[in-house]
Amino acid sequence: MASTDVGIGPRESVNILGVPVDAVTMEQTLASIDSYVVGGGQHLIVTADANGILLARSDADFLAIIKEAALVTPDGAGVVWAAKRSGVVLPDRVSGVDIVDRVCALSADKGYRVFFLGAAAGVAELAAEKLRLKHPGCNIVGTRHGYFPAESDEIVAREIAESRPDILFVGFGMPRQEKFIRAYQSTIGAKVAVGIGGSFDVFSGKTKRAPRFFQRIRLEWFWRLILNPSKIAKVKKLPLFVFLVLRKGR
Repeated sequence: MASTDVGIGPRESVNILGVPVDAVTMEQTLASIDSYVVGGGQHLIVTADANGILLARSDADFLAIIKEAALVTPDGAGVVWAAKRSGVVLPDRVSGVDIVDRVCALSADKGYRVFFLGAAAGVAELAAEKLRLKHPGCNIVGTRHGYFPAESDEIVAREIAESRPDILFVGFGMPRQEKFIRAYQSTIGAKVAVGIGGSFDVFSGKTKRAPRFFQRIRLEWFWRLILNPSKIAKVKKLPLFVFLVLRKGR
């Protein structure tokens, strides 16, 4: 376990299968984001779930990005469980969906400029509309769908830069979203950039979030599988994650 500093004082991180994950709460994460925006510079936040950790084990470039990130939050019950196996008790997971929601509330309070990038055509725009209704005054300065070829990455980055966002949310899925951020955050100029997977689908209503009961017993992944059986390929990786964590603990 290691200690680092993100402007909110020292924090602990836990090594899960070679991937560092920070032992932070949602409140600490928001305090970090606030300090990053106020302090300037450019900061990448990774929301690490079990699938992301497995991807990093086979993708050296992605692992390097995670290790260089300003903050790596525990996104998923599997990560919370694995941390506990390593002797670190995490209060709860800090998911991309919840970060988006809380940052939009923060934007309404402090005027931070937020940009949504990702998902199918119209989805990020609808998510923005619903979050503006939920958090009146939320300063979402732009949206763009994520269905464009990698050859257009720089063009898209320059288009986003015109909106001068403080905070950029990218929903491409891992690891493309983190690789895009690492390559073009300086072009865009966002002080904070966060990879948030399918969060725009949730806020737009395209995908329903699990009921509170499923969230409370940490089976949100099972609810998503019921609604979208095509996610079985991702879910099938969970037993491998469990096996690797248990084997490491021997």
